[in-house]
Amino acid sequence: MERYKNLSGDSGVTAFEIGPDSITVRFNTGATYLYNIQSAGTGNIEKMQALANRGQGLNSYISRITRKMYAKKY
Repeated sequence: MERYKNLSGDSGVTAFEIGPDSITVRFNTGATYLYNIQSAGTGNIEKMQALANRGQGLNSYISRITRKMYAKKY
């Protein structure tokens, strides 16, 4: 997994991994969630991938939009 840049300094996201149709996100609680196009839709996955690469806004987006749209929790 790649370390999340956390440009805002207060994100709950610590790391992420981008797949062709998915994103896996690890939070500071230790919980890891897989989101994919089947669970969250193509548009949401593309937005989450962009926010992850930017290093800002991913935690907020998940909290507001895709919170329960994960395919798997680890």
